[in-house]
Formats: sequence, C-alpha cells, structure tokens
Amino acid sequence: MTNTVRAVGYVAAVGVAGSVILSNWLTTRYGFIPVGFGQEATAGTLAAGAALALRDAVQDALGKAGMLIAVVVATALSYFVSAPSIALASATAFLLAELLNFLIYTPLRNRSRLGDRRWAAAVTSSSIAGAVVDTAVFLGIAFGAAAIMPALLGQLIGKAWATILYLVLGRSVAHRLRKRNARTDEAVTARQTPSPAS
Repeated sequence: MTNTVRAVGYVAAVGVAGSVILSNWLTTRYGFIPVGFGQEATAGTLAAGAALALRDAVQDALGKAGMLIAVVVATALSYFVSAPSIALASATAFLLAELLNFLIYTPLRNRSRLGDRRWAAAVTSSSIAGAVVDTAVFLGIAFGAAAIMPALLGQLIGKAWATILYLVLGRSVAHRLRKRNARTDEAVTARQTPSPAS
C-alpha cells in the first residue's frame, strides 16, 4: 500500500467518523428538515449519506478492519454530542449497513478501478442497500417503528444527494490520477529512451 493510498484512507476515515458524529448531532439538535420533492428527513441525513459513501474509500485504503474502527470511534464520540437514543440507533444502523456493504461493495469493487463503470455500480449498489437498511434500522430505534414508512423516502433522497456528490468526486479524482499517471509514464519512457548518437 502506498503512502498516498494510506493517507487517503485516513482522511476518509476521519470523514466517516466526522460525518457520523455530525449526523447524530444535527438530528438531535434539529430533528427533521426538508430535503426536496416535498419530503423530510432527519437533519443528519446528508451527513449520514456522506458517511455511507466515504466508507467505500476507507475500505479500499485501510480494509474492513479500518472501516470498523472508524465506526466504533464515531459511535463512541457520538454519545458525547447527541441524545443516547440517536447514538445507539446510529451505531446499530451503521454497523448493519456496513456488514451489508461488505457483502455487496467488496466483491463488486474487486473487479473495478476507481472511477470506472463497475466502480460506480459498486458504490451505487452498496449505497442503495446500505441506505435502506441504515434508514429503517435508525428510524425504528430512534423514533419507533411508526416513523419508518413516513420518513423513508425523505431519508433516501437525502442520502442519494450525498452519494451523487461522491460519485462525481470519485470520477473527477480518477480522471486526474489517470492524467498524472500518464504524464509520469511518459517521463519515465523519455528517460529510458536512448538519445540518438550525434
């Protein structure tokens, strides 16, 4: 693993932990907010969606253990900034969504490259499955089973916004990395090519 990949993993892990903590704090503080299309979601939904997307970068760079450590740290810190019921609901929902992610994202990602269509399919598939599980479990624990159906669509819309942003950023990063690698390859080739004798 290169230092760059490891650094990206650590930054993404901090992003996951920060997103979970922020999500729980926002939900505790503001409850439900509009997310578009006449729907509402918990105030932390966009941050939770970011966590669901960033987890893939953590898993790619630091592995499953690195991802689980990020979830445990985020959960522990959430108890300091949010209502205990929100922190517990978040921890349970995120852990179950992450285990599902291991079943969906990991095998699909193993057959793809950052930014390609298979990568986008892996991110999208795992984000959709994770968002549904995360939402149903979170709402059921935090607000009761009666809150699941009325809030489900709004929660999914909010998390979709975050996933779309992640996909756009991922494709942009992949494009830049390919261009940089092509320039590096050209420079190496130029150094290795003998100059014509004068």
